[in-house]
Amino acid sequence: MRRVRYGVAASLDGFIADKAGGYDWLTDDPTIDFEALFAEFDLFVMGRKTFEVAQSQGDQNPLQGMKVIVASTTMRQADFPGVQVVNTSIEEVVRKCKGMPGKDIWLYGGGTLARTLFDAQLVDTVEIGLMPIMLGGGIPVLPEGSAVRLSLISARCMPSGIQMLNYSVIQLGTAEG
Repeated sequence: MRRVRYGVAASLDGFIADKAGGYDWLTDDPTIDFEALFAEFDLFVMGRKTFEVAQSQGDQNPLQGMKVIVASTTMRQADFPGVQVVNTSIEEVVRKCKGMPGKDIWLYGGGTLARTLFDAQLVDTVEIGLMPIMLGGGIPVLPEGSAVRLSLISARCMPSGIQMLNYSVIQLGTAEG
């Protein structure tokens, strides 16, 4: 079965974007092989805001030519023929995709969508590029809700100071732990 992998960059204090939704604080590391990383996936699932950020990159959009599912209650499918827009029950769509043949599925963002898929017990791994910065606020890696227990698969320190952490999801619990 395909895995859903929550792959995200985060600040040391747990944010995936600053208070304004920006990400210009991300540390660049030329030793990270993004081409090889993207080759591990054939489907990207994201929320509307993440999709808009990717679209704003124009020719630099890393998702060009990829199969993309966007969870959104405001986007209309007719306006975005190159992607699948899901207005209701993203959990059912992702569950169905997990059962189909193919490469892994990248849960590309954001935190609210991740919370929905964690609560539905659909996320298999958490892969965080932990940036050497503390933002002091912003959009969290995961909004409040039940605890998600993890088991460390690997940890690697990049020359830039980014910590690449890879965990398997082992158990969902209560907010108290």
